[in-house]
Amino acid sequence: MAWIEHAIWWHVYPLGFTGAEHTLREAGGSVRHRLADLTGWLDYLVDLGCNGLALGPVFLSSSHGYDTVDHYTIDPRLGDDGDFDRLVEEAHARGIKILLDGVFNHVGRDFSMLQRAMANGPDSDAAAWFRWEDVDGERRPVTFEGHEGLVALNHDHPAVVEYVGDVMTHWLDRGADGWRLDAAYAVPPRFWEAALAAPRRAHPQLWAVGEMIHGDYVDYVNVSGLDSVTQYELWKAIWSSINDVNFFELGHALGRHAEFCRRFLPLTFLGNHDVTRLASRIERPEHRDHAQALLFFLPGVPSIYYGDEQSFAGVKEERLGGDDEIRPPFPPSGEALHGWDTYHRIQELISVRRRHPGLQTADVEVVTVENAFLELGTTVDGARLRLSLNLAEEPRDIPAGQVLAASDGSRTPGALAGHGWQIAVLGPTSSTD
Repeated sequence: MAWIEHAIWWHVYPLGFTGAEHTLREAGGSVRHRLADLTGWLDYLVDLGCNGLALGPVFLSSSHGYDTVDHYTIDPRLGDDGDFDRLVEEAHARGIKILLDGVFNHVGRDFSMLQRAMANGPDSDAAAWFRWEDVDGERRPVTFEGHEGLVALNHDHPAVVEYVGDVMTHWLDRGADGWRLDAAYAVPPRFWEAALAAPRRAHPQLWAVGEMIHGDYVDYVNVSGLDSVTQYELWKAIWSSINDVNFFELGHALGRHAEFCRRFLPLTFLGNHDVTRLASRIERPEHRDHAQALLFFLPGVPSIYYGDEQSFAGVKEERLGGDDEIRPPFPPSGEALHGWDTYHRIQELISVRRRHPGLQTADVEVVTVENAFLELGTTVDGARLRLSLNLAEEPRDIPAGQVLAASDGSRTPGALAGHGWQIAVLGPTSSTD
């Protein structure tokens, strides 16, 4: 669909963003209308240059949102249907698309069909919704990656296919524009083709992106019928090559990224609700903007994780509560934010992308690659664009052109400062190019 070729997402984890209680039990059963707090940040999103709001889980769950209890009910820690409808209405009035997080690989222990299966046994009709295994002579439902609170659905069961398709259609009917499909890599790809059939008939402009951490991205998209997957390979290559001062690693990843983009538009990102934040991941602060420049120069569908545009720090740890640092509350007002230099730098980069929308689908080539220097080029919208990145102390001479965006001290055409980056237009295309 055409709209995704212009989409830039602001990704929010609502339970953390709004400061909701960690568990449903802590909330005490009362509805808290916190989605209204998120509605108040829509103008901030637009001012940044984004036109999409990618929401983490908003449905009734026991704790962190990925242990869903009821896919048809807004989590009362966030609000109710009315709050959701107002958020969608206010977003659409500003030209903002809404992407929902669908957790359909597994459910929480309090999911009603699972409760019925546990009560009636593994041979019951309800039990067919889940996969079972023998543990010490006892039949138990299979869990997701060892998380006892997350029980895997049986994706071969027709009732599960119908249920997931109906949930997706329900929220698309209420105004959602697409779905991020959590842990898609753990789901048989054919399942998505079947589950998406009904939603696509009702909403042909739907965009569905699967969470893929590893595996064959192209094959999964081909078989599943998904529109896109998350580009974890590129995410890792960007921060790793910058930290190691080894752009050869990124050069290799860009070749694979180009192959993906010829088949589909991957969801590109530098941070999300599952990984250490960029400001904590990139070891040298002066190199963080290099990563942002890459995100907005390279093809794909970019996503900014809330707070990264304000240089929020946060380290993910493998322990109980280890996600808290990367899923913090957002301040109640802009006056409490202190990363406006980063915000304005990203505005500048998004402005370049908006003026050259062909970057979303561009064929980007590696012009020069060295350990500490990378030059990328592409021809889009009648212009030859170049991104130059320098991780070394020494300045560099580069081809002169009209500078569109640059790090401090590197705005001189043809000159790139130490630790600088620059996006420039080298000139219009011609019949001999």
